[in-house]
Amino acid sequence: MELAVGIVSLEKLAFKFRTPYTFGGKTFTGPATACLKEGKIFFDGALYDEVIFRRLGANASFELGEVTIGVDFHWNRRETQIFPGDLKLIVDNGRLTAINLVDIEDYLVSVISSEMSATCSLNLLKAHCIISRSWVISQIVRRAGASDAEKAASAQEADDDSRMIKWYDRQDHVNFDVCADDHCQRYYGLSRATTPTVRKAVEETCGLVLKYDGEICDARFSKCCGGVMEEFGTCWEQKDYSYLQKRRDTPAENDFPDLTVEENAREWILSSPESFCNNTDPQILSQVMNGFDRETENFYRWTVEYGVEELSALVRERSGEDYGEILDLVPVARGASARLRELKIVGSKKTKIIGKELEIRRTLSKSHLYSSAFVVEKRDGKFILHGAGWGHGVGLCQIGAAVMGEKGYDWKQILSHYYPGSTIEKY
Repeated sequence: MELAVGIVSLEKLAFKFRTPYTFGGKTFTGPATACLKEGKIFFDGALYDEVIFRRLGANASFELGEVTIGVDFHWNRRETQIFPGDLKLIVDNGRLTAINLVDIEDYLVSVISSEMSATCSLNLLKAHCIISRSWVISQIVRRAGASDAEKAASAQEADDDSRMIKWYDRQDHVNFDVCADDHCQRYYGLSRATTPTVRKAVEETCGLVLKYDGEICDARFSKCCGGVMEEFGTCWEQKDYSYLQKRRDTPAENDFPDLTVEENAREWILSSPESFCNNTDPQILSQVMNGFDRETENFYRWTVEYGVEELSALVRERSGEDYGEILDLVPVARGASARLRELKIVGSKKTKIIGKELEIRRTLSKSHLYSSAFVVEKRDGKFILHGAGWGHGVGLCQIGAAVMGEKGYDWKQILSHYYPGSTIEKY
């Protein structure tokens, strides 16, 4: 299966063919550029609506410059990256977009090395390979079966003066299957070091996916659930997937309090209960966290402080709305893991309820808060956010899965823990 992966969009693209590629009857090697001109792609002295450079021979690769990773997150930066497969250029939203046409198994070699470290245990790599394959195929199948109205539908439930509820999902992409960044799943081409173990994980799970009731699972994952896995509808559209359940990240299914209740959520977040992902072992964390991920030191429990003026300016900048001075942040609705899906922002000029979880995280940080599982303390003229977890918390918890691997759980047990009731089958 060939995937179309959107890599970068700029007004001018610089790339380099490391091996021979062909387009329009010509063969190209070495550096090249393309730019926008009259709404088309200007390359090699001519204008095109679309350009596809096809590789010649095996082990072909090309470089792309100025590739942004961690878009809008705290690790945001630009890199030159190397990719296998073919290079397609299109015009998308007034910019040139570079798309990598790549076989799904080659794509997965990069994904599991980019999402984590190529030095992970074989069990963790196999588990992640299966969920990454499942997720991307499920998105393609879902989009192929969607009506035109469903494809055009906005991921927004409400937007008026008192309430704005929206979510961000993969249906945002219309001209390629998935993007290469955290919005979908990390794909940094050949730029992240791989190992024989990574290739073994891909080869030994080739074609395997998670299924539930005969359908390929929408196998979501995040960095750290914070002790409890979240439900799908807290973060995205109001759907219920039986294999994405609220569940403690512990060896046994222990009872835990109803974290949708504010008093319980506060007690939970301000404590540090035992969980697979409650772990600070550098050797284990290095399996899941690339170099820039390790710039984050606290993720199971964390604290962020803002002065009133700082928070007021931040919310105004990030939301595009003038709330005046922020007077309060009031929890309205929480999910199963204590993640906020609705938050009331009370200002001197206006009050508004916002959601879902990613919109809350985006509004209250220059990048994104680690998660929306937080409680607010007001003290000494400051807003202090005490939080739990890193990411949306739905499905596999990468840090928890790494700990499971170190404790001797195999890849099938890891998948069964995070996607209960699912089966492993060929797609």
